[in-house]
Amino acid sequence: MKLHSIVITLAFFAVPSVTMAAGPVGILRDVRGSMQRIQESGFALAPYAFAKFCRSNQEQCADTGGDGIVELTDDRKAQLLSVNSGINRTVRPVNDADGSDEWSIDVASGDCEDYALTKRKHLISLGWPSGSLRMAVARTRSGEGHAVLVAKTSAGDLVLDNRFSEIKPWKKTDLTWIMMQSQKSPRIWVKIGPSNDRPTFVANQW
Repeated sequence: MKLHSIVITLAFFAVPSVTMAAGPVGILRDVRGSMQRIQESGFALAPYAFAKFCRSNQEQCADTGGDGIVELTDDRKAQLLSVNSGINRTVRPVNDADGSDEWSIDVASGDCEDYALTKRKHLISLGWPSGSLRMAVARTRSGEGHAVLVAKTSAGDLVLDNRFSEIKPWKKTDLTWIMMQSQKSPRIWVKIGPSNDRPTFVANQW
């Protein structure tokens, strides 16, 4: 995905160019004690491609209610692992063409946000509340924009990433977090990180 964004704190936030890559097979790590939550700070303008996606897929952007924190039982762990690894295997990695940015679900091929949206849909169909499954935008260690799905559980905030079949606590990823869906509404996005009362202006070309 290629995006060109201007960021203003508390109003507009840069959404990076989101690309994807395949990763090695793994298993869910022991997440006991990994209880730090992702910190929200201020509202963010949702990615434009996400807004387009919601117009065409309103049911995927509806609040299904329920508890925003899911008890991570053995069955729930198995669901996370099955959905994450299964979709990582079956979807063929293909980036959006230069100049285009489309967010889609249930695709035969796609990039990182398509993987994450499809995982979210499948987990909701298994009974996960929408508030516990949030799309997030970040940067990888190499500086690439990347989208993942974050599951809010009793064991902490866990990341489903198309690069890895292993599911990791958010603090143990290689990602620098930028923004994500609010727990209050799938249509609302929030900045990730400590609050900053001073408005700042950052211009970035992705």
